[in-house]
Amino acid sequence: MAYVRIRALQQRSHKAKGGHLNRYRAPIITIDGPAGAGKSSSARALAERIGLGYLDSGALYRAVAWKMRDRKIDLACQADVEAACAGLQVTWSEAGVCVDGALASERLRDPEVTFASAVVAAYPGVRRVLIGTQREMAWRGVVAEGRDIGTVVFPDADVKFYLDAAPEVRAARRAKEMHRTDTDTLLREIMARDDRDRHRTVAPLLPAADAIVIDSTPLTLSDVIDRMMAEIGERGLLDRIR
Repeated sequence: MAYVRIRALQQRSHKAKGGHLNRYRAPIITIDGPAGAGKSSSARALAERIGLGYLDSGALYRAVAWKMRDRKIDLACQADVEAACAGLQVTWSEAGVCVDGALASERLRDPEVTFASAVVAAYPGVRRVLIGTQREMAWRGVVAEGRDIGTVVFPDADVKFYLDAAPEVRAARRAKEMHRTDTDTLLREIMARDDRDRHRTVAPLLPAADAIVIDSTPLTLSDVIDRMMAEIGERGLLDRIR
């Protein structure tokens, strides 16, 4: 498990323009989409199927949000959040995300952290920092999922997917995942998050121009993976992985 100093990566990410991804030896596959569309399940399953690493970008933003709350940083103060984020140490491994040596993964799905992550994700300074972190983690190829992975983080990715589903279906999936029965409340939360993500000034949620859009509303996870594998196979990427 390698430590990543975010401040150094922030400086390096400013240099990562144009042909940044050409240095990667293995493919970069991105999956973007709104909450509850099935990004995490699909990305993990796809990564395991083809033998690439898995990157959950949302977990990084949640980890930063958790740390800001732990330090009692005023989330409404953009300058304070960005300054605090610049000095963090982030660790990523199969065990989860650590911030300054503390495992944050067990707390990342708390409702308070979910709300806070949407706040900090709108700050340009936080996004600049975490873009560098994500690019470093993807050095050996990766299946990465999030909301701006194909549009901002890896604009030259080999294959880009945009996974969507009807809001009601996404709310039901989240309710099952989180063992909650208040589906109507989750639906309102999801629609509010959609609105924030799609209308934020920095890196709004939208499909990349060259993304393959998949509506997972009527599909099983296996169906989604089969569709993705077909697209990947058509591009000859499996030979590069093997």
